[in-house]
Amino acid sequence: MKNYLFVLRKPAHSGALVQEMLDIILTTAAFDQKVFILLLDDGVFHLKNGQQPENTGMKDTVAIFKALELYDVNTIYTEVESLQERGLKPGDLCLPVQAFYRKDIAGLMKQFDVVFAS
Repeated sequence: MKNYLFVLRKPAHSGALVQEMLDIILTTAAFDQKVFILLLDDGVFHLKNGQQPENTGMKDTVAIFKALELYDVNTIYTEVESLQERGLKPGDLCLPVQAFYRKDIAGLMKQFDVVFAS
């Protein structure tokens, strides 16, 4: 079994690419692969509390992220600087995350067999 890391950099509700990536994450996890997620840059907005996707006609990504636990996707990483640059703290997010400093992200990524980035 391989370890998959999915890196999301674009904000929630920014278009079809984000929704397709979430579908790939769910599909990979459904086939009993080990799936992890890394939110960088505007990707940290995926978990921001208080989103209202119905106003954009897009899928509720928060609901999708919360459903990931059903697929044994329990680890979400983020970058401390990405949160800080956007005025967010881990407590502003709807799910717990493990935050790493920017200087440590490359080392984190090397731990995975397959890395998908959007």
